[in-house]
Amino acid sequence: MENFTTLDDWLAHCERLHPKTIDMGLERVRAVAQRMGLTFDCPVITVAGTNGKGSTCAMLEAILLQAGYRTGVYTSPHLVHFEERCRVRGDIASAADLVPHFARVECARTQNGEDISLSYFEFSTLAILQLLADAKLDVVILEVGLGGRLDAVNILDADCAIITSIDLDHMELLGNDRDTIGREKAGIMRAGKPVIVSDPVPPQSVLDHAAALGADLWRFGQDFNFSGDPQQWGWAGRGRRYAGLAYPALRGANQLVNASGVLAALTALRGQLPITAQAVRVGLSLVELPGRFQIIPGQPTLVLDVAHNPHSVAALTENLDAMGFYPCTHAVFGAMADKDVAPMLARIGPLVDKWYFTDLPTARAASGEALRSQWQALNRRPDAVATAYKTPEAALAAAVKGADPADRIVVFGSFYTVGGILKDGTPRLSAPHFSA
Repeated sequence: MENFTTLDDWLAHCERLHPKTIDMGLERVRAVAQRMGLTFDCPVITVAGTNGKGSTCAMLEAILLQAGYRTGVYTSPHLVHFEERCRVRGDIASAADLVPHFARVECARTQNGEDISLSYFEFSTLAILQLLADAKLDVVILEVGLGGRLDAVNILDADCAIITSIDLDHMELLGNDRDTIGREKAGIMRAGKPVIVSDPVPPQSVLDHAAALGADLWRFGQDFNFSGDPQQWGWAGRGRRYAGLAYPALRGANQLVNASGVLAALTALRGQLPITAQAVRVGLSLVELPGRFQIIPGQPTLVLDVAHNPHSVAALTENLDAMGFYPCTHAVFGAMADKDVAPMLARIGPLVDKWYFTDLPTARAASGEALRSQWQALNRRPDAVATAYKTPEAALAAAVKGADPADRIVVFGSFYTVGGILKDGTPRLSAPHFSA
């Protein structure tokens, strides 16, 4: 058996093992999990959806930590360091903590000379799940990587499932319409267990699957809802109400929908994980999530957002609109080659005066030049300009150099785009001259 000593060694090994980056199916990963004896003896919450999963996981974690519970969280992908994918009791796991669990996966995978092939995602998911299973936790929150039905996380039977917004993304793997994609997401439901559907207009396939399976469906607008004024908001669900809540610390138009789903899940699980109204208040006021409509103070204003599909870019555009007037908006953007870029550029285009398209450090990405060409073909604004760069850092440096202190810079797109900006720590800008 391989005996690597560092996390980087193991991750490189995982990348070499399997010919496909994404290989949908549970047979191989389930077989290795069974060899490992992987089980949880605490409640498990799974979170699937197109957008809002990370925010939902972060809010669940923040509230449950305030309630005194020992939490474990698994999310993907990461912004800068792989270890960000795993948090135990609110803290990011260390690379050293992860290494022995990668070794356990490899031992099970190659047991008795009967090797089972695992993709990078499957291998690393099993290692993180084993770390969480061993950590003596009260509750585990698992973000589904892609889809639901065939995602590696779905080898576990969750005590509660949450399905956030459903929109068109990863269509080559999940299907070409919301109904088909919804059916894949619905695969995380379990008979008799609560499933929270926080999408206000869910595809019929999700509702049908819940009914056919006999899941306990909690539907936004029917089983729970929120109301709000500029100062505060309230939530009402089956047998429970919260009034006079401060707005979540996560900014943005969709966060009350996400927070409503979180409160529905915690209400559905109150027999196993009782929480107080105070834990809800404090948790929502403290929740943090880098790269989700993250506004960095300084001049010019800097906004970071991992919006990388039409639905999330629409939400980003709304949030930018609500920020008020800026003389000039500069946008740094990089994306994967398989993304439906045209509707994203069309939606946010009216707000952006200067574009800085960038290459990304992965073979799956579109080049900055290719993105600039796509923009050029669509552009209807004679006053807008665009340039292309080799790295997100170079694109941001150019944006800052070209910006006045009163302007704003928006960095959005792939996790690689925002991660490229964050990899040396949170940027601090002070215009007019900044050297990256």
